[in-house]
Amino acid sequence: METTIRISKEVKEQLDKMKLFDRASYNEVIENMIEDHLELNEKTKREVEEARKRIKKREFYTHEEVGKMLGL
Repeated sequence: METTIRISKEVKEQLDKMKLFDRASYNEVIENMIEDHLELNEKTKREVEEARKRIKKREFYTHEEVGKMLGL
């Protein structure tokens, strides 16, 4: 089912800039944005989980430690 939505002139201009090719539909632009958003969310979730694991194992350096390593 298709529907019509109202968007501001500014949003339309931004969507136009995001088109991968001139004849791309706004639907395609929005689908790409959703796909990118979902991938980013999953990637971010994995990275946060990995960071938590590193913190528990103390597999990181503090700012002070990095400063000492760099001779600052």
